[in-house]
Amino acid sequence: MEITFAGKRALVTGATKGIGRDIAKRLVKCGAQVVAVGRNRQQLESLKSEVPSVEVIPLDLSDWSATDEALAQVGPVDLLVNNAGLGWLKSMLDITEEDVDSVLGINTKALINVTRIVARSLIARKAPGSIVNISSQASLAGLMHHTVYCASKGAVDAFTRAAALELGPHNIRVNCVNPTVIMTDMGRLGWSDPKVAQPMLDKIPLGRFGEVSEVVDAVLYLLSDKSSMITGTCLPIDGGFLAC
Repeated sequence: MEITFAGKRALVTGATKGIGRDIAKRLVKCGAQVVAVGRNRQQLESLKSEVPSVEVIPLDLSDWSATDEALAQVGPVDLLVNNAGLGWLKSMLDITEEDVDSVLGINTKALINVTRIVARSLIARKAPGSIVNISSQASLAGLMHHTVYCASKGAVDAFTRAAALELGPHNIRVNCVNPTVIMTDMGRLGWSDPKVAQPMLDKIPLGRFGEVSEVVDAVLYLLSDKSSMITGTCLPIDGGFLAC
């Protein structure tokens, strides 16, 4: 199945590394003009040196007004991938107000803001659009010491459904993907110890963690016209974890 985004402009948040970086690179390969957003200027410059056609915007998405100002200068966007996210392990009893503000500030609040900005522009242009939010299996199943992260991603799923309902009449589709543990560089660091990994692997019928390419493939499908009748969907990429 060939997917092309020729003539389309795509905005990818959290594009400095991992899943977001690979999504940006694959979109370029499929013909899209890509705008990559991230906090780390050095990593964005590294992406641009690797893929010179990518436009990069250093930006702290937790700053609502700065995001408004920066993205107002981006120009027309047809495709949006809300990938930027934060997460860590912490007992619920040890959570601080700062913990809640930081995780929900990026995973939920910033995602809502970027979607609002892009959707407004699409509607003003009377242009169709496709938006994919990167959620998590943590939105659909409780995970130990992930309470704030689970809450933030549960909000992403709920927002995805409500936004799909509101934006559908404008021919703007909104979906999300919900990956299990993915073998990014960070994923390998956190899950390479068999003592840590095995209890999770025991709950995955396919018996392994996911690869970045498997998330990217699903995101590109949902962005593309190949999924033209799909909106408001949360797609687990979890090897069957949620089937157990």
